[in-house]
Amino acid sequence: MSYPGYPPAGGYPPAAPGSSPWGGAAYPHSNPPPIGLENVGGYATQFDPNYMAGMASSLAGTFGGTNVPQGVYPSTPGGYPPVPPGGFGHPPPGQQPSYGGYPPPGGNPPSGMPSYPGYPGGPVPGQPPPPPTSYPGQPTATYPGQQPMPNYPPGPAVDPSMPSYGGSTGPTIPPVTYGNRGTITDALGFDPLKDAEVLRKAMKGLGTDEQAIIDCLGSRSNKQRQQIILSFKTAYGKDLIKDLKSELSGNFEKTILAMMKTPVMFDAYEIKEAIKGIGTDENCLIEILASRSNEHIQELSRVYKAEFKKTLEEAIRSDTSGHFQRLLISLSQGNRDESTTVDMALVQKDVQELYAAGENRLGTDESKFNAILCTRSRTHLRAVFSEYQRMCNRDIERSICREMSGDLEKGMLAVVKCLKNTPAFFAERLQKAMKGAGTKDRTLIRIMVSRSEVDLLDIRAEYKRMYGKSLYADITGDTSGDYRKILLKLCGGND
Repeated sequence: MSYPGYPPAGGYPPAAPGSSPWGGAAYPHSNPPPIGLENVGGYATQFDPNYMAGMASSLAGTFGGTNVPQGVYPSTPGGYPPVPPGGFGHPPPGQQPSYGGYPPPGGNPPSGMPSYPGYPGGPVPGQPPPPPTSYPGQPTATYPGQQPMPNYPPGPAVDPSMPSYGGSTGPTIPPVTYGNRGTITDALGFDPLKDAEVLRKAMKGLGTDEQAIIDCLGSRSNKQRQQIILSFKTAYGKDLIKDLKSELSGNFEKTILAMMKTPVMFDAYEIKEAIKGIGTDENCLIEILASRSNEHIQELSRVYKAEFKKTLEEAIRSDTSGHFQRLLISLSQGNRDESTTVDMALVQKDVQELYAAGENRLGTDESKFNAILCTRSRTHLRAVFSEYQRMCNRDIERSICREMSGDLEKGMLAVVKCLKNTPAFFAERLQKAMKGAGTKDRTLIRIMVSRSEVDLLDIRAEYKRMYGKSLYADITGDTSGDYRKILLKLCGGND
């Protein structure tokens, strides 16, 4: 094959006068260096411009083929070696490359070669087996880049009265569950005007159809209930909340009215009730502020100020004191770190500081516990808790119980439990609300309503795991009437 105008007349590339085609001094040398080819002297006359141009033209259509014109290359005794079987892409027999345990392309190995193993990663004949990647009983690997801490506090002697976990690793902490794990979700085919009509009929005339109210409101999400309130007023010119108050009573009324508030508004009213009058429901304050997200708490602060003309922080200051007050104020900022990365150097530093602030001193530096537990991210603190137990041979909850008391102890424990396993924290709260004589109905209602669209499915599972009975069964045995019916509707099923 030839191309118009190629190669250029006079050879390629054009030679400068008195020089070689490559632009250097005249070539070949009059005395070329030996390069290991006996017949190299026969090539000397071929490297002139005219000869190279002719060679390029001759090889343009035959490059890579087998019909090289005779005489272009000097003959060698015996000729060129024949093309190996399978073409030039395969090495000669006896020189097969290693394929790391896999058969080479093309199937079976050549004759005379040992068979290839029938599975990836198997032993290769004639070679030592690869080292195992893991061993039975091998301890859990450390975090990448983790270094020993020469000044790490020594673990305290095990107190026989304080049982601790065996082994060198901490307890298994369940993974954090994200996403909608509630029992109540948006109803399909939702029509707020139709629901408003159902509720109107249920409350119209003598008597009230409580079951119709339970079936309607207990099957709608909070967002849909807000639309029903608006549609009710649009259709009938009446306030649905006022009508429900006039028709219902007792704990059933409290539960339905709680369901009709937005989650943030409900929390604002619960905090208001917790600090109203003589005495304070510290458990309510702890539960709400320890378990809600940053975004929720920040919105709660705005709603509280708009609704009650006082900031959430002012309300907390007016009714609490000491380190417990500081803990609640820290939580009420809604400013916890939300990163998901773990810096093991910082984890170990925090463990050292917690140990030094509690177990390793006379008295307790509560401010250090406050600073770490209220600012660090959930992911970071879960690593801190695990490392604390591994290094100190005691979990962080036991250390808090040994070092603190009263409301501060309850508050710190709630923070730790929420960070470790939020559903288990609420399962414990529910069990205590129904345990023994009498029922703490405010707690029961608050948790069932506030978690019904968040993680009540997980709370049910933790409840069954922790207490051996289903949440559904305990609610059934501890409540009655329409109050029981609406709680069981929120519960969503029996485990």
